Amino acid sequence: MFPDLAPLWLSLKVATAATVGVALVGAPAALLLARRRFPGKALAAGLLTLPLVLPPTVLGYVLLQAFGRRTWLGGWLERSLGVTLVFHWSGAVVAAAVTAFPLFLLPARGAFEAVDPRLEDAARLLGRGEASVFLAVTLPLAWRGLAAGLALAFARALGDFGATMMVAGNIPGLTQTAALAIYDAVQIGDSRRAALLSLGVSTISIAALAFVQRTAPGRGARS
Repeated sequence: MFPDLAPLWLSLKVATAATVGVALVGAPAALLLARRRFPGKALAAGLLTLPLVLPPTVLGYVLLQAFGRRTWLGGWLERSLGVTLVFHWSGAVVAAAVTAFPLFLLPARGAFEAVDPRLEDAARLLGRGEASVFLAVTLPLAWRGLAAGLALAFARALGDFGATMMVAGNIPGLTQTAALAIYDAVQIGDSRRAALLSLGVSTISIAALAFVQRTAPGRGARS
């Protein structure tokens, strides 16, 4: 009899939602860093990539202090919008999105920087507006880097452990993702469940990384 694989489905749900959030916030941020000069740009870029080097537990603690129910922001979200992040699966989404954000931002920024601005200028000379230039020229030329970044972010969000544990907790059936369930299974000696969940996460992650290799900028069409 197969063990309960609900944590794997929850991880897929969390990783998908986190990746969507990363794309919505990360694409404008990457474009801004790639194309604009402004005071404090280096500091802003450093702060946005900080989750890449911070220990996950430290990142989770920071998020807990920001979104906890007793904090100003967490209290406002609960009172005004009815949103509770702590000990809820949505908290796992926030934690996974923050940890995965730099893995999208860095290749996305590089992809935008690699677009030849002369091609965009030519489109402007032909009468296209900025939105049209972005959709018709910039995005098609940068899509490989953006796609690779999204795949990396998804793979990272799928396996987040430390930040998710701190923010969402480890509640079976509610916030227990695959990484947390694997930890619990090992602790109680349920090696079969740990192996199956590990296999599921590894398979999905390998597929995401294979997609990255196929879409990485500079690779030929025969890759």
